Amino acid sequence: MSTDRPSATQVATSLLVLGGTLAVVLTLGLLLREHGPGNMGNGLLQGAAVGLVLAAVMGWRLVRRPDRVTTFERAWSQTGDERDDAVLTRALAVLGLASFPLTAAAAIAVAFGASVEMSLALLLFAELGVGAAAFAVVARRS
Repeated sequence: MSTDRPSATQVATSLLVLGGTLAVVLTLGLLLREHGPGNMGNGLLQGAAVGLVLAAVMGWRLVRRPDRVTTFERAWSQTGDERDDAVLTRALAVLGLASFPLTAAAAIAVAFGASVEMSLALLLFAELGVGAAAFAVVARRS
């Protein structure tokens, strides 16, 4: 007999992992606020909050509207079929190949005197853009 609902063990494990991750991120964020440079702790806490909200929306959509979720949501949550997994794997492979030259460019920019914070922020945004573009292209072609 198949069911669409997760078992009690799966729910308990998910809640335990979520609680542990949240505790580590909060502890790290508060330590960075106290001892880190600038607003690093605030940035970590805000980024974690945005990620948590996005993950909650994805989880809600997977539970409430499984027929309307996107390829990315199915692949990232590991509830998709082989095509979804292949698309995510290929997109992450492209991102992995592009990450080395992007990181080298950021390091060279820092060596030439660019702000470290700005270089790392641009590196992060470039990697997010490459990952999103790679996922869109691979999903369209397959």
